[in-house]
Amino acid sequence: MALARRVGLGLASRGKVSDCVGWAERARAAGLESVWFHDSYFERDAVTYASAVASQVSEIGVGLGALNPFTRHPVLIAMTVSALDEMAPGRIRLGLGSALPLRLGQMGIPYAPDDAASRTVSTIETLQKLWKGERLPPGKAGLPPLQPMFAPVHRVPIYIAGYRSPMMVVAGERGDGYIARPAESIPGLRKLLGVMDRAAKAAGRDPDALDVAGYLLTFVDETRRDALNRAKRDPFVIYMMSILSDVTLKRAGFEPEMRDRIAGKWRAEDYTGAGALIADELLDAYILCGTRREVAERAHAYHEAGMDLPLLQPVVQEEAQVAALLEAAVIYGSAEVGSAARVALDAQRKSFGDDVRDRVGGLWEIARPFSFTASTVPVAAGGALAALAGSFDPGLFLASLVGAVALHVGTNVTNEIYDVRKGVDTIVSPRASHAIVKGRISDRAAYRFAIAAFSVAFAMGVILTYARGWPIVALGIIGVIGGYTYTAPPFQYKFGPVGIPIVFLLMGPLMVIGSFYAVSGMFDARAVAASIPVGLLVAAILHGNEWRDISEDARAGARTFSVQAGRVAAHWLYVALVVGAYLALSAGVVFGLLPTWTLLAMLSLPLLVRQIRSSELGATGQQRAIAMIDLETAQLHAVFGYLLVAGLVVAALLPR
Repeated sequence: MALARRVGLGLASRGKVSDCVGWAERARAAGLESVWFHDSYFERDAVTYASAVASQVSEIGVGLGALNPFTRHPVLIAMTVSALDEMAPGRIRLGLGSALPLRLGQMGIPYAPDDAASRTVSTIETLQKLWKGERLPPGKAGLPPLQPMFAPVHRVPIYIAGYRSPMMVVAGERGDGYIARPAESIPGLRKLLGVMDRAAKAAGRDPDALDVAGYLLTFVDETRRDALNRAKRDPFVIYMMSILSDVTLKRAGFEPEMRDRIAGKWRAEDYTGAGALIADELLDAYILCGTRREVAERAHAYHEAGMDLPLLQPVVQEEAQVAALLEAAVIYGSAEVGSAARVALDAQRKSFGDDVRDRVGGLWEIARPFSFTASTVPVAAGGALAALAGSFDPGLFLASLVGAVALHVGTNVTNEIYDVRKGVDTIVSPRASHAIVKGRISDRAAYRFAIAAFSVAFAMGVILTYARGWPIVALGIIGVIGGYTYTAPPFQYKFGPVGIPIVFLLMGPLMVIGSFYAVSGMFDARAVAASIPVGLLVAAILHGNEWRDISEDARAGARTFSVQAGRVAAHWLYVALVVGAYLALSAGVVFGLLPTWTLLAMLSLPLLVRQIRSSELGATGQQRAIAMIDLETAQLHAVFGYLLVAGLVVAALLPR
């Protein structure tokens, strides 16, 4: 399938290589001309991804852009392209650029702006000679000349990447084309191409013969407002907005002060504050945000500004965004759109039904209902123990259950708010709720939801206090403080090594013993025995989450047990927690604290085997095996817990 306009796919070197190969194959089938891999520090190696596509996907062009002559010697680049040329003869394109001075500085590589152009020119000269099979003089006197030991390479066009005038002069004088960096504005592109065209004419070259490509970062959503909201919460977008140069900003009509404020928040790792400072106009100038058609129309505006080959690149490199982006590329490539004026944001409104659906869906998502077993099982166990003791009160049991779930909801939502504020949860975080980072619900609305949930828990506490007295107040205060400060200041104990034992105490002994007292008005050693296996499995849910998210937590500065002790210790602690629950239950029965019927919980052993097997695979580095470990451990907790409750109920109903 051939498209009427040339369009390509830009991908970052991240995620599974096989996913990128699959997306490249779909891009080829859709008629896209090429797929380019953006060489970005400090992610994975772009050449490796390009090699996989070159060797496995036919017909489509494969671009490397831009490789850095400061970090890759010209001889190494020549060798690399020679191998790629054999995999995909005539389909390889090479971009050369000095990348960001910030990144070179982080690596301790000396750099001066004036060196970029001269280094790029010398690299081009070396590459062209080596690809022709020519010998080069040695770099050190007294040594033999440098002799390439590979066959002459097919013609590989060289695109110059840069956003300063000296590099545009190199593009005009020496390059086969120019590749615009991600987050370039249309006014900036026009000015840069003007410099390139003048340089080409001065060198006796035809400017129209130079191919102009460019990465266009995109966010696709149902409306432009949704896309903009998501973009403002993405760490990469915030980073890009914080490093825009004075020249780049002034070309697009913005003052550097806006960038400076964003950069200050970014350096302080206040991603929520940084995102709030990004104006819609600033994002619209550098990122393609909107529906599929709006992205296609915006790409056409770049085409009219002189970009021959737009390379649409998803900011969030995941299936849904890539699929939407490919659809936008086909719309653009089919010449179905022009650069129509965009509809004003205020005029883009969802239907009432869609708006309600999104808001309710966002609230449901941040409440994390899959985790409610962590609060319902302890209360159900306490109620069943009360029945076993002959003191079950259905009204007080219902109040305890509603209060516990409400407290759990408030804790979950508060956790979500502060995970986003701290930068732990981002759009690309595995298994995190994305309602806030995608803009489906605002930070303020989420906070109101948390307050409402804690208020319901408080109301249930008043009812229980009236019935059972002041001990309920103490239990309630501990629960509210523990739930709120899970991720909120001043304690934020989730981010430290004490999170696991505190959650064990709160969601195990405190909830089981507390609900047993609230329903029956008594304290009993049997409640302690039942609370230990329940608490161990709740702690396993949290620990599994920490283990899986060890990389994200470490980057955010968290000091969880998994971060400090490492993956091996995290694996063994997880096994100890889940196996310990079964041992604790068995001990409770052996010592006569729990009825034999509670051994019904042993019917959940197949799920335990599943979790141990997954944890073993996770310990070997297979991250996908524990990608759903929190959800699957919650399932284990639910089955074990409700079978335990069923055993208590059966024991209560049988004649003694």
